[in-house]
Amino acid sequence: MTAPSEPIAPITERTFVATAAGNDDPPVPVKGLRRLMWWIIPANLGIFLIWGAVPGILLPRQIALLFGEENKLASFTIAATIGAFAAMLAQPIAGQISDRTRSRFGRRAPWIVLGALAGALALVGLAFANSLVGIIIAWTLVQICYNFAQGPLSAVMPDRVPLKRRGTFAALSGIGLMVGALGGSIVASFFFNSIALGYIVFAVFALLVLTLFVAFNPDYPSTGLQREPFSFREFLGTFWVNPVKYPDFFWAFTGRLLLYTGYFAVTGFQLYLLTDYFGVEHPEQIIPLLGLLSLVGILISTIVSGPLSDRVGRRKPFVFASAAVVSLAFLLPWFWQDINAWMIMTFIAGFGFGMFQAVDTALMSEVLPSAKSFAKDLGVVNIAATLPQTLAPGVAGAIALAFGYAALFPVAIVLGILGALAVWPIKATR
Repeated sequence: MTAPSEPIAPITERTFVATAAGNDDPPVPVKGLRRLMWWIIPANLGIFLIWGAVPGILLPRQIALLFGEENKLASFTIAATIGAFAAMLAQPIAGQISDRTRSRFGRRAPWIVLGALAGALALVGLAFANSLVGIIIAWTLVQICYNFAQGPLSAVMPDRVPLKRRGTFAALSGIGLMVGALGGSIVASFFFNSIALGYIVFAVFALLVLTLFVAFNPDYPSTGLQREPFSFREFLGTFWVNPVKYPDFFWAFTGRLLLYTGYFAVTGFQLYLLTDYFGVEHPEQIIPLLGLLSLVGILISTIVSGPLSDRVGRRKPFVFASAAVVSLAFLLPWFWQDINAWMIMTFIAGFGFGMFQAVDTALMSEVLPSAKSFAKDLGVVNIAATLPQTLAPGVAGAIALAFGYAALFPVAIVLGILGALAVWPIKATR
């Protein structure tokens, strides 16, 4: 008669951080998984309302009012490009700092709260900036501060969510992300003529929901974790994804970068497209409707695609399908220069992008090399998400200046298709 086997002890935070990778299950969340999964929606909402409102509506409107119609495009392109460069540097740096943070509140919580607080102050500064230099400085600080909150927040999935629930968690996270990005443009349209008030409202809301997220979803203390020695060479390596050592990580990064850039090169440039390409005289009146159309498409596909990818155990087919749907949508306004084409495109592209967003976050979490550096690695990966949203208006501005607004659509289509193809070589997930 064989002796009963010993029960397997649950993995501890210390063991997990020391030995695990992105495709390993983490310890059970302190307050349970269900609470965490629902709270990720408002947490992402708080940050992405800002990314949807400021570079898409409030900042270009502020610049147009200050510098006039003849100088708005060049001025906005400069501000957006410099701010995007700051975002590219900030998130992996924030991730590496949070990975090394040792506190009784865990590795992520202090930076989520501090980033939200500093970002709120920077937004208030942006509200009262009245020169191009002032706008550039304030917007750059906004980018840095909120990326210091967003980087650690993105590490919550590999830190606390089991593999079999990551598709669902990614879908819920994506709801907060996309409702924020699109809802930001909708809400910002109501502050079209009260820009300073809009900045303050978004700042206060983000600070409130991120603080509540930390309070209601405490993490394990990180005081008992081994302190990793700092290496300046390793720090510089933060900004390099080694395609030989970590090919899956490299291809996941490349795919997200291309897909996001293609999508936001068009949608992130909406205000100037409406006024200068479609000839809409009062864009603030139609932006809420456009936001709702996109939001409906995104929610439908996100709610279905995330749980479905968990059930079938596959991620790649959803990425391929999303690229095809978004590319087809962008054909409409390219060949049909009418506001009705833009409205139809908005819904279809939103549906396709929601499908991508629902599974991409889960896919990313499964190619991370080590739990010791989840936030740093996700900071690098998230460059591929946040950089296009902030840089796309600048890139689109340069393309529009050189070739006209119509050139944005074929460029976006090519980038989307290449992004989907980049996911094909990944071996860690199907």
